[in-house]
Amino acid sequence: MAKTPSQDIPSAGAAGRDLSDEEFVELDELLAATPSPLDPLDAVMLDGYLCGVLVQPVLLAPEDWLPPIFDLEGRPLPDDVDPAWQARCTALILRRHAALNRSIVEDGGFDPLVLVDDPDAVPDEGDGDGAAADPAEPPLDPADPAAIRAAITRSVEPWVGGFEHATLCFPALTELDDEDVALALARLFRHLPPQSDEEREVIETLDRELPLPDLDAALDELVGAVADLADLTQDARYRVETVRHAQPKPGRNDPCPCGSGRKFKQCHGRG
Repeated sequence: MAKTPSQDIPSAGAAGRDLSDEEFVELDELLAATPSPLDPLDAVMLDGYLCGVLVQPVLLAPEDWLPPIFDLEGRPLPDDVDPAWQARCTALILRRHAALNRSIVEDGGFDPLVLVDDPDAVPDEGDGDGAAADPAEPPLDPADPAAIRAAITRSVEPWVGGFEHATLCFPALTELDDEDVALALARLFRHLPPQSDEEREVIETLDRELPLPDLDAALDELVGAVADLADLTQDARYRVETVRHAQPKPGRNDPCPCGSGRKFKQCHGRG
């Protein structure tokens, strides 16, 4: 059987700190080095995906949510994958997952990893073959809602695409019959291209009632929607089911019901 990221998963408890800027870059490069023909997430999509995993109404184990990171189609890693590459990549992913979870639970928010246009970017000087360089993009006109929305989409869409990937892999969240959950999801998915007239109408309604004047406002709204989802699903996610036994507990000298042939006190009744 092909090896998947669920095997030999390192512990995340030993390294509780979040990733540094250098480690985010390293993680992005590691993900890009995933063996072909697999199609992995990049670091920005991964950040959205991890949030989509964390707000599910069920607790997901790493062996469930790690494999879809390395291929959008869910194909497993090959048998001969470099174990050092896999271990380092997985360790960084687990650290970011733990840091996001800690921030959402303790602070009610987090710092999303998104793409941001550089206002001080220097124009490209050309390709060396005499081709003219593209001029730098002019500053955004605050009176041009379409331009502002396009800039916000460029920054936020990859992150939200990663979140959507999590909901497609684990549909329990989107299947909840809860208007508040549906609204919080719509506040995120407004940054994705609409797939129907109904979705287009929802986006237009949100743009009217919850306008986003700039990227900072969009990021605040993104974080708020994720925090709301975490709150709305918390009870279901951490619900402890009471197990009721149909048969009375065996006596200490009775045969263990597991079928081992030993007495209960010598098997599952120890301690």
